Amino acid sequence: MGKSKGPSDAGVEQPLISHLVELRSRILKIIVGVLLVFMGLAPFANQIYAYLAGPLTAHLPPSASMIAIDVASPFFTPFKLALFVAIFISVPLILYQVWAFVAPGLYRHEKKFILPLLLASTLLFYLGIAFAYFVLFPLVFGFLTAAAPEGVEVMTDITSYLDFVLALFFAFGVSFQVPIATILLVWVGLVTPRGLAEKRPYVIVAAFVIGAFLTPPDVISQTLLAVPMWMLFELGLLFSRLFVPRAAPKDDALPEGIKQGDQE
Repeated sequence: MGKSKGPSDAGVEQPLISHLVELRSRILKIIVGVLLVFMGLAPFANQIYAYLAGPLTAHLPPSASMIAIDVASPFFTPFKLALFVAIFISVPLILYQVWAFVAPGLYRHEKKFILPLLLASTLLFYLGIAFAYFVLFPLVFGFLTAAAPEGVEVMTDITSYLDFVLALFFAFGVSFQVPIATILLVWVGLVTPRGLAEKRPYVIVAAFVIGAFLTPPDVISQTLLAVPMWMLFELGLLFSRLFVPRAAPKDDALPEGIKQGDQE
């Protein structure tokens, strides 16, 4: 005979199953939301790709153009871009679903700070992408096309170009999370604002090193990435003073969804 489950085992298993069901529901909502946005963008996939390629095509010689090496890439590459754009547009929905899933287990003072951090993280991610497209790309592609040896005509494959710009978008979107990372390090107690301020010289050097890796080998492009990262660090350092850990109030010792009577 198998051993029957006790009340405590059933109590542990039921919350786990309910959490998994809710997690599946949140993931399905994210997938449906992204697909709906993608369906709205799909008819304009070619126009979106032409807009994305603008910083490069503006620096190509009059006789040059982009090329498609693979047979199916003229069809699939614009749709791939439309899917990634749909994901970027759906970032607020994705973060909201993550927030709705974890919020019931957070303390009230944690909820007060987490939601603004999520909103700020979303805004900074979009700012990083916009900075890469409007500021960095014209400089990068202007430099790369001008650096081609004499007799070499620049004709970039559309799939390779898409992979390149998506990688840069992701790198700049993540790089612009410096203030959020700074605030979180202070909030969890790993560092203090004073300790971070003392490490400012190392942060500046690291920003220029990262700029050298992510941009062409010229001082202007490197500086255009390093200086914003430094400024974002200073911004995070300024706001991190509001997130210095303090003892939680007595009535805030438990997550909002747990009553004192539930602990007896």
